Parts: sequence; C-alpha cells; structure tokens
Amino acid sequence: MSKTFKLGRIVVTKEVDELMKQSPMFNRFTMVSLARYANGDWGDSSDEDKAANDAAIDSGERIFASYGHEKSKKHKKIWIITEADRKVTTILFPDQY
Repeated sequence: MSKTFKLGRIVVTKEVDELMKQSPMFNRFTMVSLARYANGDWGDSSDEDKAANDAAIDSGERIFASYGHEKSKKHKKIWIITEADRKVTTILFPDQY
C-alpha cells in the first residue's frame, strides 16, 4: 500500500516544458511519470533511494525519483523532486540539477 504526500505546486523547467509542447509522446511520458510518483512508484530509482523516499514521506524530508524514457534520443531521463516543505515539486532533466 503506497502512502500519499502533498506535491505542492508542480513546476517544470523551461527545457522540459518546451519538449512537452513539441512532443506528445514526451508529454504523456512526463504526465504518467508524475502520476506514478504521486502514488509512491519511484520509477528507476535505486532500492536504497526508494526506501529513503518511503521514509521521507513520514519524516518530511525531500523526495526524489528518476524515470527513464527509452524512446527519447536526447532526453532519456527525467527527475522529479518534491521539496521537504512540500510546497513545490519540480520536473527537470538530470543535467539541470
């Protein structure tokens, strides 16, 4: 049973936003990844990171997950990060961190 947590305001970086507008496939991938994230499915994160995220829901720490997109040539991965205060969740490419 997954735990729920507040996402706060959802923001995307300019580069993610542009690709979502250009590519319906990438847009869908991003929305599906966010839905998975909101339901406690931590995607391609390591087992250690998945356990840390599960604990972070209760402890109020930052939550971070990674999702792979096999069909994208340039942007094969997105990261989703919810800040500890749960006010903002950001979707970005790893090279933007």
